[in-house]
Amino acid sequence: MTAQSLHSCNDFVIKFANVNGSGSASANELFARAVMRMGVPIAPRNIFPSNIQGMPTWYEMRVSGAGWLGRRGGCDLMVAMNPQTWDRDIAEIAPGGYLLYDSTKTLPRSRFRGDVVVLGLPLTELCNRAYTDPRQRQLFKNIMYVGALTALLDMEFAVVETLLAEQYRGKDKLLDANVNALKIGYDAARDDLPCPLGLRVERANGVGDKIFINGNNACGLGAVYGGATVAAWYPITPSTPVVEAFTGYCRKYRTDPDNGKARYAIVQAEDELASIGMVIGAAWNGARAFTATSGPGISLMQEFFGLAYFAEVPVVVFDVQRGGPSTGMPTRTQQSDLLSCAYASHGDTKHVMLFPEDPHECFTLGAQAFDLAERLQTPVFVLLDLDIGMNDSLCQPFAWDDQRRYDRGKVMSAADLAAGKNFGRYLDVDGDGIPWRTIPGTHPTKGAFFSRGTTRNAYAKYSEAGTDYVYNMERLRRKFETAKKLLPAPVIKRAAQPTRHGAIYYGSTSPAMAEACAQLAAQGIHVDLLRVRAFPFADAVSDFIADHDVVFVVEQNESGQLRMLLLTEAEADPKKLLRVLHYDGTPITARFIAGRITAALEARQAPPLPKVAP
Repeated sequence: MTAQSLHSCNDFVIKFANVNGSGSASANELFARAVMRMGVPIAPRNIFPSNIQGMPTWYEMRVSGAGWLGRRGGCDLMVAMNPQTWDRDIAEIAPGGYLLYDSTKTLPRSRFRGDVVVLGLPLTELCNRAYTDPRQRQLFKNIMYVGALTALLDMEFAVVETLLAEQYRGKDKLLDANVNALKIGYDAARDDLPCPLGLRVERANGVGDKIFINGNNACGLGAVYGGATVAAWYPITPSTPVVEAFTGYCRKYRTDPDNGKARYAIVQAEDELASIGMVIGAAWNGARAFTATSGPGISLMQEFFGLAYFAEVPVVVFDVQRGGPSTGMPTRTQQSDLLSCAYASHGDTKHVMLFPEDPHECFTLGAQAFDLAERLQTPVFVLLDLDIGMNDSLCQPFAWDDQRRYDRGKVMSAADLAAGKNFGRYLDVDGDGIPWRTIPGTHPTKGAFFSRGTTRNAYAKYSEAGTDYVYNMERLRRKFETAKKLLPAPVIKRAAQPTRHGAIYYGSTSPAMAEACAQLAAQGIHVDLLRVRAFPFADAVSDFIADHDVVFVVEQNESGQLRMLLLTEAEADPKKLLRVLHYDGTPITARFIAGRITAALEARQAPPLPKVAP
């Protein structure tokens, strides 16, 4: 090491460059959990290909004693295990950073950078010496570099050993082999490399009672908590794990303890159209039902969304957004489905959307979506993205209340119908735009027994009269206004000093936005923040825009879809709303946000260029 090498404790970024299918994922996750077990907050992100085995994959991990969970950008320590991506990986290392690589094969000096600390360890040679089985050699090489990192970063060996013991409990042969590989890497680093490095992991108390879970699993559990009993879906990356998690939780919580019968129905449909059709049918019959999909599925389901909207059937759609258009980047993240969900289907449709920022809100808003769908009798879209959905994250623990009661909205009972209560399926009796409904079969002769997507009058009688159509469309508009009062309010965070600068953002942008705000404040740039949590927008969103001279709209798509919605639905002044757009498929970083905002403000303050005489 040199005087210029990076020195930091509990504050750095480490990145693993591997080959897909090499077994590295479990080793990288083992390392991440070891850091977290030492009480240091982490934010890992798995960057994997949509192709099959043999393609490059990366695992990037932010170590942040301060608790920043957004992607920082840059890399301080690279574990380069993939020759195919060597040049790209080396280029990412910050000056003064560190490179750990397999030095079994000698590389020329020209393949290295002079401003990074090179740490060569003959991992393949060590594996070949210790193991004869080719698969073991590959798998245990990964565990060996975890052992080496444990020594290099001055971590507690016992912590990693304990995690292995928990993982291989009851499998003594596997446990002994893994611990042996871990120790080989640890000892080799201690003997041949400068331990510890300038980067260190020191025991702390920054994790507390936080849990470590991804958004897809949280959505699956939230659906159970929200009362869902039916799911139908067609597999698609990155949303399939939502239903897989729901299936596992249903087996645990929705299986009759007395007879073992399932009190749920989960169907893998033949395509996206069939899946949303099944969900609409189940929901119309009184079940709480949902589907999980991504952008291409949203595109295919459009006509059925229109049916659910106009027939007023309460369904929930979990949309885990990915890169598009078309197949796009199936294993990369974006926030690019806002417009396709907000106005899904033809005609004048307008849908309710919820925007969770982390797994905790995936659970809470995921559960709340079912109450909102039934209260409003309409589809509700829960929009997360691949970054939230597939990456484990630290978040607040979930609160589970066994006394929770579902809000089923305006549902007439058999007693109401028998007593002669006036029932008009599309009759607005109190001005909120929401009619009363009945569950089919509630009464032998009264109530609703079928539904249609055509125009009708207030009593569900088929009608093509323009007055009936106008009545229904105006009533649906009133319902949309009613939704504003029921949806989660936006979260507003005021800067430490009064400011005329604001920023609006949502979803997975949240952790990077919080850190960027702190970076800007350190430069003397103060920005008020508003995080949108739902659509339709609350009046507070319009008020926030009106209160500021300039508002940066920070989002992860190319076209500025949130900004478009703000212009259309909040009737905002377009001159006030400045775009901050990130759309390369990787999660947005604090450095990117702060840099764009700083550059935009400097440009606004710069004097105009002098006119040049012709």
